[in-house]
Amino acid sequence: MKKKWLLNLLAASLLPATACKPARPPSSEPANSDSSLLSNPAYLDQAQPKLPVIRLWLGANELKAEVARSPASIATGMMHRTKMAEDEAMLFVFPRPRRASFYMRNTILPLSCAYIGSDGAILEIHDMKPLDETPIVASTDQVQYVLEVNQGWFKSHGVGIGTVVSTEKGPLRQIFFGQ
Repeated sequence: MKKKWLLNLLAASLLPATACKPARPPSSEPANSDSSLLSNPAYLDQAQPKLPVIRLWLGANELKAEVARSPASIATGMMHRTKMAEDEAMLFVFPRPRRASFYMRNTILPLSCAYIGSDGAILEIHDMKPLDETPIVASTDQVQYVLEVNQGWFKSHGVGIGTVVSTEKGPLRQIFFGQ
């Protein structure tokens, strides 16, 4: 009986801490914006389970890309992963264009990332160093998707600025936003 009373007391004391978080001040940025992910990280301290996969085409090149759309899956990304096949990738989808900023916290795989506009065209390509937490900030605020692949994949497959990324079912915008 004493144990049950103690457990109830403990549960009651924890309730206010979880149910009454102070409201965040209003912000012009969406909840899963890059800056809110950095200031309030939702990432895990282990590799996230495999995300839903979509086939992407970059010219004649095909990739099987995991799709990260939720704040937690975006914040976690490729952290703690130890391998990625040559034809695999991760596609980060944002609700609206922004100035993307990616870094390699807890990521040991050497990766390259493409910042992609809402029309599906690659705007920038960057190589990222394992475990380097220096943000790679996009030069434009028009990035709606980011595609991460094994480092050097874009170069070895002749994919560059202006290449359009599409899916097996149509343009990125149509698949993710119905437009």
